[in-house]
Amino acid sequence: MAKQIEHSNVFEKKHYILGCCGIDCGLCPRFYTDGPSKCPGCFGPDFEKIHPSCSLANCCFKKNKLEVCSLCKDYPCNRYENTEKVLKDSFVTHKKIFQNHDFIQKHGLNKFMKIQKIRIELLNILLEKYDDNRSKNFYCLAMALLKIESIKKILKYIKENKNINIETIKAKINEYAKEEKIELKLKN
Repeated sequence: MAKQIEHSNVFEKKHYILGCCGIDCGLCPRFYTDGPSKCPGCFGPDFEKIHPSCSLANCCFKKNKLEVCSLCKDYPCNRYENTEKVLKDSFVTHKKIFQNHDFIQKHGLNKFMKIQKIRIELLNILLEKYDDNRSKNFYCLAMALLKIESIKKILKYIKENKNINIETIKAKINEYAKEEKIELKLKN
């Protein structure tokens, strides 16, 4: 069950880095943006000012008090009927929503969040130490799409090597992406 924190009729999810719909909010470039286009995550701080009419989130979190739709007895409901459109969406964090829901149903929300925290840990290191103000989208894309085993190997690589720069870390990320047959170039 979701833990609602009420601040004058405004609610915040415990796991706002995960959208009710399954989006990886905590791996999205907009989550790490400064300024008015910053996204707070799903029912994160000031969510309703930015996303006041999200019917999925309102049903899942406000009405049913759940963190994610896949915890609902009615999932997948008619709101997920147009899955082909979602899967063709160019917004990368949308591409894994059904994989995320399947994982949560099979292994539970706590295990999913444990894995997401590892992804976010590496993303934060990459953004803090290896960002040239042009790499945020690349890093977010990699953290969203690479297998957790590859993420752990990259974390280990960073911790064991002192002479890493932007080019070497990107090469290492691309090495794992190639092994997994993942394209990390953003399409215009």
